[in-house]
Amino acid sequence: MVNDKIGLFYGSDTGYTEGVAHQIQELIGASNIEVHDINRAKPEDFAPYQRIIIGLSTWHDGELQSDWDAFYENFKTIDFSGKTVAFFGLGDQIGYGEYFIDGVGILGDVVYENGGQIVGVWPTEGYDFEISKAEFQEGWFLGLAIDEDNQPEMTVPRVEAWVEQVMEEFAEAVSNQQA
Repeated sequence: MVNDKIGLFYGSDTGYTEGVAHQIQELIGASNIEVHDINRAKPEDFAPYQRIIIGLSTWHDGELQSDWDAFYENFKTIDFSGKTVAFFGLGDQIGYGEYFIDGVGILGDVVYENGGQIVGVWPTEGYDFEISKAEFQEGWFLGLAIDEDNQPEMTVPRVEAWVEQVMEEFAEAVSNQQA
């Protein structure tokens, strides 16, 4: 059965990603979105959603956040055909500028490989990083980039703008799939 709600799946070690997930939930409206901690999720939990938001941080030298790392082999089995997916990622562009939000790129590759459509791409302008697996073409990340270490004052306005963008793109994708 297809769920009209948005499924938001996040993993968080420090609580920052969870905080952004709940900020997104508040902006979209709790009745329109179901939030899942990936630590307790199963691959079949993705099945009912046509629209999905995925949130994670990148750790150390470009590694997935620990819960996503543990779930990664299962994630690769999910069929994203007919699903529209948006990403947000947290990272440290100064301390780990050569791996900034790499987790978004790692999971984004799987979504593409498994038939999904990605929306919510975000400009790299305003960030100071060296390289990122999330930069799918010059000047563009596969999703929203958040840096709570170096630009915490930018989190709320970035999330607000991105949620507005994603909701428009979700509506477009759904109407295109129905046409």
